[in-house]
Amino acid sequence: MVGYFFSFEGPEGAGKTTIISMLENFLTEKGWEVVATREPGGIDIAEEIRAIILNPSHQKMDGRTEALLYAAARRQHLVEKIIPAIESGKIVLCDRFIDSSLAYQGFARGLGIDEVLSINQFAIDGYFPSLTIYFDIDPKIGLERIYNNQQREINRLDKESLPFHNKVRQGYLQLVERFSHRIIRIDASKSIDEVFAETVAIIIGKIGGREKTSFH
Repeated sequence: MVGYFFSFEGPEGAGKTTIISMLENFLTEKGWEVVATREPGGIDIAEEIRAIILNPSHQKMDGRTEALLYAAARRQHLVEKIIPAIESGKIVLCDRFIDSSLAYQGFARGLGIDEVLSINQFAIDGYFPSLTIYFDIDPKIGLERIYNNQQREINRLDKESLPFHNKVRQGYLQLVERFSHRIIRIDASKSIDEVFAETVAIIIGKIGGREKTSFH
């Protein structure tokens, strides 16, 4: 039985990590084997690349360098962790994937969505998520959430200007329209319980409402 690959996107502070954790627990209780992971990161090589990309002291990093590093981390993460998990019948919940590169580097950095898509198509070799949930929130609210959360890391992208984060959101909204067959938008300004309920409904709609054990 082949598993499922779901990615979760959104501006900084949209609540992705919290929802993924809740969803992992929910699906595990239903009998599914779940792999929750993140980008950049998820495996040793990609985590080391993450440390380079998000280091707040690396302010001189060129936009294309940034895009290439993300793509490199993504490739290794995909072949080492995501694909094996899917092929063994597990559900993969990935905190960010290709759409982050398209929104952040492609649109907000001005490198071009199609140009960054081309780099990433080489990296992922056509392996897109079966479904992407985009948590949409006003960047100002999202950044306020980050700075009010003492346990969250403040990385290099968090320190970008509000206009940059507004561009990121514009980029995501373009992607929602362009890839409407794959990306579903959720209003992340709602309560965490409301956002989680919507997310669960979407995921269950994709995998079916039955517990995994009932498939055998």
